Amino acid sequence: MKKIVLTGAHGALGSVLRAPLSRMAESLVSTDILDQPKTLMPNETWSVADLGRFDQIAPLMEGAEMVVHFGAVVDEKPFEELLGPNYVGAYNVWEAAYRAGARRVVYASSIHAVGMAETWSGVDTETAHRPDTFYGLAKCFAEDMGRMYWEKRGLEAVCLRIASCTPEPQNARSLGTWLSHRDLVQLVTRSIETPVVGFTIAYGVSANARAPLSNARVGFLGYHPQDNAENYAATLLSRHTPDPTDLAQTRVGGPFAAVPLGESGMDALRAISGPAVKPDGT
Repeated sequence: MKKIVLTGAHGALGSVLRAPLSRMAESLVSTDILDQPKTLMPNETWSVADLGRFDQIAPLMEGAEMVVHFGAVVDEKPFEELLGPNYVGAYNVWEAAYRAGARRVVYASSIHAVGMAETWSGVDTETAHRPDTFYGLAKCFAEDMGRMYWEKRGLEAVCLRIASCTPEPQNARSLGTWLSHRDLVQLVTRSIETPVVGFTIAYGVSANARAPLSNARVGFLGYHPQDNAENYAATLLSRHTPDPTDLAQTRVGGPFAAVPLGESGMDALRAISGPAVKPDGT
């Protein structure tokens, strides 16, 4: 490819994707609201831009074939704080990509688009939206917009409902929801390389033995995760006290399902996560 655009390039996941994406195109345009890091890939350029400003986003899309949209406020906040970056920002990216003639948007959606679904309910890519927060609602909005842009304008989209993407699993919930960085890179790569995707939803989850999420319907992406959170189970389960009345434990959205609307889900998530765990359970 000639050009890929990556939004949210300074974020925890965007930072992981910069190097592999740079190897997939002649040029990588990385953008974030933050200043560029100290080093860039040889074929990477950096643009500081606000997702909520169409006039700042549109010029970045010129000549792009793929847009990997990972920019957002990544937490629950009052609706007004999410409106610009997460709602308007998604529209700006899709509309600018369409006007520029891009072929596809690969979008960092979230498990929180279906966060109120019960963990035992057999969640798959046909599960209806059940957002757990204003943050999750923004993901529903972007997914529906992505489907509309495909069906009305022919702009393809792969919406990745990312669950718990960290270097190692952090808590008992992540025994099912963990997505390793290695598997994240593979999932995004497959979302770009697959010849035709139309509008596709896939779960960002590793090959966890306890995964409550299924990608069985989207095997055509060729995503075969390599990592399994079960290797960390002994220590993670020793920290866990089951409570069948706690939404944070019984819904796929975890703590985001239990917090009041507008209040941080990340704070609640950090409260249940202990020190880093090694694969041997120590």
